Amino acid sequence: MAWAGFIIAVLAEYVGLYTLEEPFHVKGYYAIAGAFLIVSCLVLQKTIRDNEEDNAYLKSDEE
Repeated sequence: MAWAGFIIAVLAEYVGLYTLEEPFHVKGYYAIAGAFLIVSCLVLQKTIRDNEEDNAYLKSDEE
C-alpha cells in the first residue's frame, strides 16, 4: 500500500510537470525540487528507522 501510494504520488507530480505550460527551465526547477524532496524523505525514513533500531538495541543491552 505504501509503495502504491508513493508511485502514484511521484507519477502525479511528473504528469503535472509534463502538462505544465511553463518554460523548460521552470519545469526543470520543479522536477529537481521534486526529486530532492523524494530523496530527502527516503533519507529521513532511513534515519528514523536506524535511530529506533539503535534505541531498541540499547534497551536490550541494559536489561
